Amino acid sequence: MGNVNSLPNKCEELEALIKTDRIYRECSLYCITETWLTDAVPDSVVNIPGFTILRADRQPEKCGKMKGGGLVLLVNDRWCRPGHITVKEKICCRDVELLAVSLRPYYVPREFSHIVAIIVYIQPRADPSVACDVIQDTVAGIQLQHSDALIAISGDYNHVDISSFVGGFTQYVNCHTRHNSILDLCYINVENAYTVCALPPLGKSDHNLIHLRSSYRPCVMRLPATIRSYRRWTPETSEALREEVRCFPNNKPWITSSIKHLLNQKREAFKAGDWERIRAAQRDLKKAIRQAKRDYKEKLEKKLQHNSTREVWKGMRVITGYKDNGEVTQGDVSLAKEFNHFYTVSCPAPFSGCATAAADSCLAEVPNRAYFSMEEVRAELRRLRPGKSAGPDGIPPRLLKDCAAELAVPLHTLFNWSLQTSQVPKQWKTSCIVPVPKGGRPSGVKDYRPVALTSVIMKTLERLLLRLLGPQLQQALDPLQFAYRANMGVEDAVLYLLHRALSFLDGTGGYVRLMFFDFSSAFNTIQPQILRGKLENLSMEPAFIEWIISYMTERPQYVRLGNTVSDTVETSIGVPQGTVLSPFLFTLYTSDFSYRTSACHIQKYSDDTVVAACVRRGDEEEYRRVISEFVTWSRCNGLILNTSKTKEMIVDFGRRKSHHPPVVIEGEGIEVVQTYKYLGVHLDHKLDWSVHVNAAYRKGQSRLFFLRKLKSFQVCNEMLYLFYQSVVASAVFFAVGCWGSCMTARDRNRLDKLVRKCVSVLGRRVDSVGDLLEGRMRSMMKSILRNRSHPLHDTVAAQQSSRSNRFLSMSCRTERFRRSFVPAAIRLHNGSD
Repeated sequence: MGNVNSLPNKCEELEALIKTDRIYRECSLYCITETWLTDAVPDSVVNIPGFTILRADRQPEKCGKMKGGGLVLLVNDRWCRPGHITVKEKICCRDVELLAVSLRPYYVPREFSHIVAIIVYIQPRADPSVACDVIQDTVAGIQLQHSDALIAISGDYNHVDISSFVGGFTQYVNCHTRHNSILDLCYINVENAYTVCALPPLGKSDHNLIHLRSSYRPCVMRLPATIRSYRRWTPETSEALREEVRCFPNNKPWITSSIKHLLNQKREAFKAGDWERIRAAQRDLKKAIRQAKRDYKEKLEKKLQHNSTREVWKGMRVITGYKDNGEVTQGDVSLAKEFNHFYTVSCPAPFSGCATAAADSCLAEVPNRAYFSMEEVRAELRRLRPGKSAGPDGIPPRLLKDCAAELAVPLHTLFNWSLQTSQVPKQWKTSCIVPVPKGGRPSGVKDYRPVALTSVIMKTLERLLLRLLGPQLQQALDPLQFAYRANMGVEDAVLYLLHRALSFLDGTGGYVRLMFFDFSSAFNTIQPQILRGKLENLSMEPAFIEWIISYMTERPQYVRLGNTVSDTVETSIGVPQGTVLSPFLFTLYTSDFSYRTSACHIQKYSDDTVVAACVRRGDEEEYRRVISEFVTWSRCNGLILNTSKTKEMIVDFGRRKSHHPPVVIEGEGIEVVQTYKYLGVHLDHKLDWSVHVNAAYRKGQSRLFFLRKLKSFQVCNEMLYLFYQSVVASAVFFAVGCWGSCMTARDRNRLDKLVRKCVSVLGRRVDSVGDLLEGRMRSMMKSILRNRSHPLHDTVAAQQSSRSNRFLSMSCRTERFRRSFVPAAIRLHNGSD
């Protein structure tokens, strides 16, 4: 790497060095800054035989400077094939020039997926803060997109320090690059990987060349085999059996010692030049790998026969390489402390008087009675899932499940004592917060969701209390709160919103405005004192109220990032996301604000809130008044609205494009979007479902690869079908009852084609799109008719007659409404009767 001050007049010297000097000839990459290249200079002027050139020329109209600048990356063809080189980013502005290139060499250690080289040039008069922000954003985006890549950031920084902006990187250049200064730096996200020495500059350049020599040892050579003890629980007796397993890094489960021995034989034959032995070793190796995969497949099939679904799913994930979206966030202690500080002080301060001292005044009034029976505690312990993680107290659910008969006696006493005294032990309230990215590219602590890992004993008590309080408080919930209610879910919330909009738009004129609100850390902002007043208005028993206040206040918590743990702090506001009671308490907290008229309504799914208004003749007074009242209510209740993520969508089928004045919340105009992802379903301003079908089709195509990879192991059809239903069909046909009847024939043919591809892999028949849609609509229709509290129950039940089909055909003015769920499901239901 180096700064050359005009590359064309130094190419001949560099080419001569590559031909004659071994150091220059064997270099894999040349990262060169300040090349003085423009569009008028062809590649032939700077081409070096045997190298692929990638240029990022300076653009005077963007940077405001005619000479200087420009970046070039030379890649050795013996190290990386030209077809495996991809330009990820090119940036040219007044403060920084940047070129990011992804490379997949012929050989790369197995702990790295590929290599990303980033070249940076910062001119002397640049604004350091702007340059650092650009570099930080680019590096963060590449890290999120390529988490397993080796990333190298090299270039001329001109006294600009970026070390504080690229955490986890090591700076390797420790020799002078220009006179007595170090201006050219190289940051790499691996420690102890390179040694550095200076080489003479090219031509009359005033910058030395920097040679980085690899000293990295791959993980497979660096880490020895370890002996691990596993505690296995058999289904028959659930006894602990110890066995020792040798674990080698980066090995698949079917790579055995015999296969490693054959690999060594092949390597020895290659070194000896014996081609007959090489061919024989290759044949034996191929047979051994095939047999090892067959043995691993049979092992999974045996687990399937014994109903060990969790082990089967784990094995299928190993075969296919399928990973969940939620990845564990890594970081150092300072980042963990930053997360912990944000989760404790970013919310508004709690109201005074919510300390646990308020509970002491009511202890004498609490009756000394048993709230839970011994059988209820024992049954709840036996329902625990043994594969779940233990909480901060280290007590695994397997122990509680297998010893339910013995542990039910002391836990029954402790649970009832906790409710009688309205106190929750701190050991039970302690939370381990694990930040999980909300989206694909988080840029700060606000883009992470704090998921809490709590004690399994505490979760058991919460479930018992929820089963006790849930039926008593069902009538107090908002009728349009679709979350955490029996026989209701995401599809019901989407259906109600669509039916209200489409039934209104079926008439002449008018349009629909939808405001999608977003809360910042909704569960963490519940104010205990305000919740106390709301629970008192619901006539809840005082013992339960004081127990909930004790449950919410003085909660110790710490943040874990991989193997890094922050200090423990206490918080007295909100309930961490991931606990059993947090959704239920939030629904109670927001149940006192509800609104539903023929023209406007507000519906909720946990913290996802939508205000929908059917506007005719441009009269938006009611819509704006409801929004203003909701914003005021949120502020008074300590809930923080995220106006940057709050979006509005206008559904207008009119031919005349009228002007819709924007809605202003807290002095900020709300962005009007054409598409919005609501509860996993992509809505657009035309409600034609092309956007959602495209997204579902892309998911299906990407996950079809995993299905084909599983098929290559020749596993049984039952396992293939299980993987198809769990991974492919669940993603493609999510909430198909809401949008399936309204999609176009072209979109249905695309999904049918995708299903046929899956059938060719599965080797068995699966339901087509039409059959799946019909079955889903029938089940949803029956569910709505059975549930009298469903908001669409009266609408659907009123049209169960022999004349409903004719009535619907006459009342539906548009084909769009006639094909929507409610009319289509009613016709299907009446026809089946």
